[in-house]
Amino acid sequence: MARKISKRVAKNRDGIDRDRYYPLEEAVKLIKERASAKFDETVEVAMNLGVDPRHADQMVRGVVNLPNGTGREVRVAVFARGEKADEARAAGADIVGAEDLVEAVQRGEINFDRCIAAPDMMPLVGRLGKVLGPRGLMPNPKVGTVTPDVAAAVKASKGGAVEFRVEKAGIVHAGVGKVSFDDQAITENVRAFADAVIKAKPSGAKGNYLKRVAITSTMGPGVKIDLGSLAAS
Repeated sequence: MARKISKRVAKNRDGIDRDRYYPLEEAVKLIKERASAKFDETVEVAMNLGVDPRHADQMVRGVVNLPNGTGREVRVAVFARGEKADEARAAGADIVGAEDLVEAVQRGEINFDRCIAAPDMMPLVGRLGKVLGPRGLMPNPKVGTVTPDVAAAVKASKGGAVEFRVEKAGIVHAGVGKVSFDDQAITENVRAFADAVIKAKPSGAKGNYLKRVAITSTMGPGVKIDLGSLAAS
């Protein structure tokens, strides 16, 4: 039995050729025109990569500072003591602590979207791997969330830093803005994200690394992107 789609979904898909690969600028316009939710939808990008993340040398992970921010308020927690804790608070961290914050997380009180740790806190934070790891919140020096410069990390997180990590199926995805952003801001953010993922190509990746890219909004249809249009003109 064919799956029945709603009138809203059918209307949103109208005018989009699901077999066509659109130039990025045109795809952004299509997404914005079809964003009909009563809230400011997130623009999301998904990239299908030619990697098998089950192999350590094919893992893709990193962080990118989007030039126009994400449009989302990010709650940042910092594990730090003394001067580092003061620096984190001054930079705008929402939650700062040491043993007390570890205990709160162990109780299931995870009231933050991003987690940063000063290096000397990692023996404590390491106990939280089973709690923070599955949520993608475990601090990691490779993405700048274990750092002596906690203030800079907080400001980056608040200003539009987006962490990415390839999933089992070889897909990387992230929110790169809001439909309320102008076309140019979304386009620049998508290109910045794609560039970061391309630069993160692992040594073990063979053959075609970047296979397919699509963008969508929270409640909207997906639009395939012409890979050649991802490079800045």
